[in-house]
Amino acid sequence: MAKFVVAGRANCPYYARVELLADYLQKNVPDFKVHKIVKTPEDWQKWLQAVCKANNWEHHNSPIIWRELVDRGGKGLLLGGFNDFLEYAKEYYGFTYDMMTALMLKIARENLRAIEIEQEEDMFYKTLIKPMPIWISGASSRVCMNLIPTLVNGELFGQDRAISLHLLDINTPLAILEDLQLDVEDMAYPQLLQVTVQNNLRRAFMDAEVIIVLDDFTPEEDRSIEDCYEEIASFYQELAMRIDTFAKPSARVIVAGDHILNLKTYFLLNDAYSIDHCNFVAVSTQLEVEAKALLAKKLSVKTEDVRDVILWGNLGRSVYIDLHLARVSRYESAIWGPPDFSRPVYEVLQDRNWVEEEFLEEVYSHRPKIRAALGQELGFSLAAAIENVLRWWYFDSPPGEIVSLGVISRGEFDIPPGLVFSMPVRFCGGKWVIQTEIEISEETKDKLKHIAQELKLAGNCTISILISRSPTCALPPTELTLERALLSEMTIINH
Repeated sequence: MAKFVVAGRANCPYYARVELLADYLQKNVPDFKVHKIVKTPEDWQKWLQAVCKANNWEHHNSPIIWRELVDRGGKGLLLGGFNDFLEYAKEYYGFTYDMMTALMLKIARENLRAIEIEQEEDMFYKTLIKPMPIWISGASSRVCMNLIPTLVNGELFGQDRAISLHLLDINTPLAILEDLQLDVEDMAYPQLLQVTVQNNLRRAFMDAEVIIVLDDFTPEEDRSIEDCYEEIASFYQELAMRIDTFAKPSARVIVAGDHILNLKTYFLLNDAYSIDHCNFVAVSTQLEVEAKALLAKKLSVKTEDVRDVILWGNLGRSVYIDLHLARVSRYESAIWGPPDFSRPVYEVLQDRNWVEEEFLEEVYSHRPKIRAALGQELGFSLAAAIENVLRWWYFDSPPGEIVSLGVISRGEFDIPPGLVFSMPVRFCGGKWVIQTEIEISEETKDKLKHIAQELKLAGNCTISILISRSPTCALPPTELTLERALLSEMTIINH
C-alpha cells in the first residue's frame, strides 16, 4: 500500500487542483491513500525548507507531493510538484483532471479561509485555558535548570493543568535568557503554553500563582555575608514590592538557596502587604534530606526509610537537627514487623558519640565537599526539595509524616512571634500547619532559646539598614530587632 502526502500553500490554486485529484483517486482506486497538509502563506516557505532539509530534497514551489511506503518504512519518495503529480496519475492510473482557472482560484480562496477559521478557533480555545503562571527569579542557576522539567512535564500539577513559565534574572544578559527560553520551548511539553524571559523588574511576577526565588548572594573572598546585608535588603525589598503589586493575592512564594534564607523570606513577607504571611516559606527540606541520607547510610537502610527528622532554627547559620522523634523502617535486626513498622532512631543507633560529633560535622560539610569536588554550583538536591514542597503544598504531605519548613512564627514552642524559623509542619488542604502537639525535650527548648537569642544579637548589627529602608515602621527598635533578625554562616547547634 502506498500513501501519498500532498502539501501546499492554502491560497495556491495548483494545490487546490492536486487536492481534488488526490481525493478522486482515493475514492476510486484501491489501496490509494492520501494525507493532506495545508499551510498558511506566512508559514509555507519555512515549513517547506524544513521538510526538504530533513529529507535532502530540492523543491521550491507549492504544492509538494511525496510517496510513503506504508508497509516498508524508510524515507519518502519525492514525486515533485503540480505537473509531476498529474503525469504520475495519468501514467499509473490513467486519470486526467481538468479544472477551469476560475474554479481553482475559488477553491484556493476557500482553503485559505478554512485554515484561517481553524487558527481563529485554536486561538479562541487557548484563551479559555487558564494556565498556572509560575515565576522563577534567579533563572540562570543550575537549580532552575534542573527544576524546569519537573514544573512543566505534567507530573507535578497533573496532565490537565496548563503552565505558563516566566524566567527572571536581573544579572543575566537578555540574549542568554532568550537562548534558555528556546531550550525550554524545545522540550515541547503539551502542558507548557508559554515561556517568557526578562532581566529587569519592570513587570516582574505579573499574575504569578507560584513564585520561586533562587537569588543567592555569595560573598567574594574579601567580604563576609554581613557585608552584603544592605545589598540583600535592597534587592529583596524590591522583589517584595513587585510581588505585592503584580502577583495574585493567593500567590505562594518559596525561597531557596544556601545563604540567609530566613532574612530573605522575612523581607519578602514583610514588604508584600497584600499577600498572607503564611504564603511565604523557606526550604528546609534539602538539609533535612541530607541528614536523613547520612543516617540511612549509617543504619544500612534507604533514605526514604528514615522519617521525622526535624530541623529547627535559622537556615544558613544556626540549625539544630532534632532526632528525638526520628524513626527508621525496615531496619535489619531481631525485631521485625509489618511494612509500616518503625523504631526510634535513637533506639537502634547505639553510637551517641557519632550523632553528637561525626554526624553533625558530616551534615555541616556535606554540601561544601560536593561543591568543591564538582567545582560548580549544585542543583539536583535543592530542585528536588523545592519540588517536594510544591507537591505537598498542593496535594498534602505524606500522612503522619513530619517535614521541616521555614515559616513565620506566632509564638509556637516559645519561639518569639514574627521570626522566620524552621519548624516541624504538615501540609493539609493547601496550607501548612505547625505541629504544636509535638512534645519537645528540655534540651531542645534550651537550643531553641539559644538560637532565638542569637537572632536578637544578630539583629543589632543591621537595625540601621532596616530602619533606613522602612522609615515609617511602627515597631519599636527591640521588636524590629527581633522581627528582622539576621544570620550569617551556617552552624549546627550541638551544645
